[in-house]
Amino acid sequence: MSSNLQSGQMPQPLPRLVPVSFMAVVLIWSTTPLGIVWSSETVHPTMAVLLRMVIALLIGGLIILFSNIRLPWNRTAFKLYAFSAIGIVGGMLLSYFAARYLASGTMSLLFGLSPLISGLLAQRLLGEPKFGVMRIVALVLAFFGLGIVCSAKLALGSEAWVGLVLVLCAVFLFSLSGVLIKTVELAIHPIASTVGALIFSTPLFALAWLLFDASLPIDTWWVRSIAAIFYLGIFGSLIGFIGYFYILQHLNASTVALVTLITPVFAMTLGALVNQEHISQTLMIGAGFVLAGLGLYQWGDKLLARRRAKSASQLN
Repeated sequence: MSSNLQSGQMPQPLPRLVPVSFMAVVLIWSTTPLGIVWSSETVHPTMAVLLRMVIALLIGGLIILFSNIRLPWNRTAFKLYAFSAIGIVGGMLLSYFAARYLASGTMSLLFGLSPLISGLLAQRLLGEPKFGVMRIVALVLAFFGLGIVCSAKLALGSEAWVGLVLVLCAVFLFSLSGVLIKTVELAIHPIASTVGALIFSTPLFALAWLLFDASLPIDTWWVRSIAAIFYLGIFGSLIGFIGYFYILQHLNASTVALVTLITPVFAMTLGALVNQEHISQTLMIGAGFVLAGLGLYQWGDKLLARRRAKSASQLN
C-alpha cells in the first residue's frame, strides 16, 4: 500500500473528522432558522441576537487566549473583520426581525439563494466571468421558484411580505459580505477570523438593542428562548462556522455546495415536525424550482461540458 501511495496511484484518505464535520454543518445550518424563531419568541430580536454574539465572542476569545492561534490586529485584518461584520450584522439582525413573520423553513430556503446572488455580485466586484447558458437557466429557475414561494406566503395575508423583504435584504448583505471578503488577502485561522468579526459586530448589535428596545424583561423570557440563544451562540455562531471552514479545506467546492441544497430540505422538514409549520403544495413546488436552480447552478456547466466531450469522442 505504501508504494502505491508514493507512486500517486491512490489518493490520500480524508481525515476522519471531515464526514463528521460535514454532517455537523448540515445539522447546525438546518436548525439555525428554527433556533432564531424560538429565541425571538419571548426575547426581543435585538437582545436575542446580541446575547448569541456575546456567548460566541466569550467562548471564541477564551479559545484564542489559551491557544497558539494568533489574532491579527492590523489594517488588513480590520478590513476583513469589517467586511465579515456586514454579513453578520446585516444578515443576522434582519433575519431575527423576519422570524416574527416567516416560518423557519422558508427563511432557510431563501438563504439558499446566496450562491446565485454571490455569483452576480462577484461579476461586478471581482471581475468574474459572466454566467454561461446553464447558469442563466439556473438563475431563471431559482427566481421563478422564489416568485412561487413569495406568492404562497403573500396569499396567507397578514404581514408575510415584511418578512420576505427582510430576509431577501439579509441574503443580499450576507452574499455581499462573502464576496467582499474574497478581496482581502490574509492568511488567518478560521477561529481568529470569527473572533475578529465578532469583536467588530457585537457593539453594533448592542447599539441596535439600545435603539429598538433597550429593555430587559427577563421575567417574561421562556426557557425555550434562552436555550435557543445558548445553542445558537455555541453551535450556530462558533462551531458551525469553524466546521464550515474545516470541510472547505478538505473537500472540493462542489461537494461543500451540497450543504446549500440539503439544508433547506432539512430545515423545512424540521419546522413542520417540531414547530408545526404549514408546508403548502404551492410552497413545495416553489421550493422544488429553487433547489433545481441551485443544483443546476452548481453542476450544470460540468454536466454540459461532459456531454459535449462525450459527443465529440463519439464523432471521432
